Amino acid sequence: MPSVALLAVGRPLHFELGVAYEIFGNPPTGRDAADAWYDVTLCGNSPVRVGPFTVEPDRALPYAIGADLVIVPACADVDEPPPTELVDTVRAAHEAGARVASLCTGAFVLGAAGLLDGRRATTHWAHAADLAARHPLAEVDPDVLYTDNGSVLTAAGKAAAVDLCLHVIHLDHGAAVANAVARRLVMPPHRPGGQAQFVSTPVQLTDDDDHSLSGLLAWAGQRLDRPLTVADLARRANTSPRHLGRRFRSVTGQTPLQWLLTQRVRRAQELLETTDQSVESVALATGMGTATTLRRQFKRLVGVPPDSYRRAFRSGHPAA
Repeated sequence: MPSVALLAVGRPLHFELGVAYEIFGNPPTGRDAADAWYDVTLCGNSPVRVGPFTVEPDRALPYAIGADLVIVPACADVDEPPPTELVDTVRAAHEAGARVASLCTGAFVLGAAGLLDGRRATTHWAHAADLAARHPLAEVDPDVLYTDNGSVLTAAGKAAAVDLCLHVIHLDHGAAVANAVARRLVMPPHRPGGQAQFVSTPVQLTDDDDHSLSGLLAWAGQRLDRPLTVADLARRANTSPRHLGRRFRSVTGQTPLQWLLTQRVRRAQELLETTDQSVESVALATGMGTATTLRRQFKRLVGVPPDSYRRAFRSGHPAA
């Protein structure tokens, strides 16, 4: 059972601390149950104030050094140097072989530990320039949701913290389990890390107009094997293609065709991980048409060809 050390030291923010505990501390059940779920331990040397709450750690901070995954939640004040004991523990855990993940401004702790030097990293866009100035050897990207360097991972703002946690589950347990966790959270499947941090309206939909788009997304997601066009989507939504394009970009940050392609590739990932279907069959099942088209688009978005992706997941070593 992989051990997860969630660090509660200094002045962590309650959202990132809570969401990591919720995601890694509650395994999916039923047909989506996963083998060897995470054993989560809250680590710190004394009770800490987390927003309006006082949190009592389960184990002392040095316990984290032997963990498989160490999570550093956001810190309340980036102008305040992170506690030395926290920085030392994060560095020692990484040297001992742990994956270390920061959520939002927790990246400043990883920077202080030297883990961002020579690596790509991100944090909340409002603090990205400060992170880059303090750690000039890091490649700070303010425009992505999260980064994955293998043993060092960083996430941007609060919603991106959820995306990074789902990404880790996807790597460890596959797309089906990650999607099951997302459904429990009433979230869409995890977004690729390269997606832009900022969209002009929230992804979670509230008014009647957006509810109709939410229904459209679900309708299209059930028909990925069909040759859907923007005109098909607009007709289903009872609107013009131009107006639909504006709504798609506003809600998802993508054009309708970009969104469709992303969903097709995600579906292909799931089929490659969970079935023995040929690449040609996966191409047909995801609306890509031919194996050549699937291979081209899959490699462009995922970074590796479908065959390599399948071998990596079947061997138990998913490609980042």
